[in-house]
Amino acid sequence: MKWSKLSHVGRVRKNNEDNCCVCDDLQLLAVADGMGGHKAGEVASKLALDDISGYLRNNSAIIEEDPAEALRMAFRHANTMVYEYAQQDREKFRGMGTTVTAALIRGERIYVAHVGDSRAYLVRCSTIKLLTSDHSLVNELLMNGSLTQEEAENHPQKNVLTRAIGTTASVDVDIVEENIIKGDIIILCTDGLSNMVNLEEIGEMAGEGDSLGDAARHFIEMALDRGGDDNITVVLYQAD
Repeated sequence: MKWSKLSHVGRVRKNNEDNCCVCDDLQLLAVADGMGGHKAGEVASKLALDDISGYLRNNSAIIEEDPAEALRMAFRHANTMVYEYAQQDREKFRGMGTTVTAALIRGERIYVAHVGDSRAYLVRCSTIKLLTSDHSLVNELLMNGSLTQEEAENHPQKNVLTRAIGTTASVDVDIVEENIIKGDIIILCTDGLSNMVNLEEIGEMAGEGDSLGDAARHFIEMALDRGGDDNITVVLYQAD
């Protein structure tokens, strides 16, 4: 696998509640943006990613039979783990939860599982496609016509999620499947990047021909230059 990943605490936050992982053995990429009380967010995001990768390793037969269902089951298992962990100390872990966006590569096919407002993009030559739909209050208002795109970008409740891992006993998981070809770039990121760098800019930067490592650094630098008011995490993969 040809990949790069990078995370930065940003210019405002004291803790980095984002987590990310790349598992070559599983051909799995994932990002998570945690939330909750004192350090609960970073616990939730790490716990979720560890559980998803561990579940998939322990259920490799399901991956080969049905990759989409394997991802869905892994997310649901992680949701239960984070939710039950939070119940052990409700005061300490009040509001504990995390977004997760993960991609499982199988040959010329990619399977993306998604809960929350972290995102997945597919860049092919000079075009970019957003593969996920934010599970947020503002996105719901945008989709039903209650807000314009400009109003959505500046809405005071922009960070209010309608779905997350670990905040309720069960969770619905979105699954997207796409064909990929040689040279395609998959980008996973938390909203610390997507809130600062727009769709077209992400596509342009990914398509400039830089190494994946350079592209990841440029993404982080751009988000920081524009304020860096949140943790910033990006994972890039290029199909070969």
